[in-house]
Amino acid sequence: MRSKGAQFAIAAVCLILGIMLAVQFKTTESYQANLVPARVEDLTQELSIVSQERDALVEEVLSLREKLKNARQNDPAMADLEADIQKANLSAGLVPVQGPGVIITLTDSAGELQNGENPNTSIVHDYDLLTLVNELKASGAEVISVNGERITARSEIRCAGTLILVNWNKIGPPFVIQAIGNPDTLESGMLIKGGYMGTLQVYGIQASIEKAEKLDIPAYSGAMNFTYAVPMKYKEKAE
Repeated sequence: MRSKGAQFAIAAVCLILGIMLAVQFKTTESYQANLVPARVEDLTQELSIVSQERDALVEEVLSLREKLKNARQNDPAMADLEADIQKANLSAGLVPVQGPGVIITLTDSAGELQNGENPNTSIVHDYDLLTLVNELKASGAEVISVNGERITARSEIRCAGTLILVNWNKIGPPFVIQAIGNPDTLESGMLIKGGYMGTLQVYGIQASIEKAEKLDIPAYSGAMNFTYAVPMKYKEKAE
């Protein structure tokens, strides 16, 4: 009897627990069913608001660009300022350029060294490139690059072991110097009797020059930060 009573008690408890779990499951399922559509609706509304704000910003940007374009066209002062900025960027080498000019190619001597010859005379050095760059400037070159490195007022050409640094970037042979300017004038200036190219050829350096109708020279990509130099303030002269 006790055993049967215990079994009935256990069965009753299990039945009650089963009913409670079923009710809780139904309640949770109903809550989640109501929650998911509400959450999706909220997210959809937020997405719509963000999309509208984005579209408004895009329209504002386009409007500002159009106003800036009109201001440049209608305001002579703005047009002059933009032209001055363009000239300054061009002089500083901050924009890529193209134009006619010459290409100079230098390669180390291919000949065998003889007894007693100095091996340094058969290879291209940093001062060789620097001298040619200066002669190109003296011949009227407007823009110059060495192995794709734009030469500016802040550029350096110096030795770094067996390689050469230009704008802090290592370059090696063959060395290609491109210069934009009058091709005939530049060629004549570099091939003048007693010029440096002739001196290099005497030492066996393979140096050649050719005219080009169109050269593409990239912008200067080095650092342009000034730590110590600051613009001087303009002072009006006392009357």
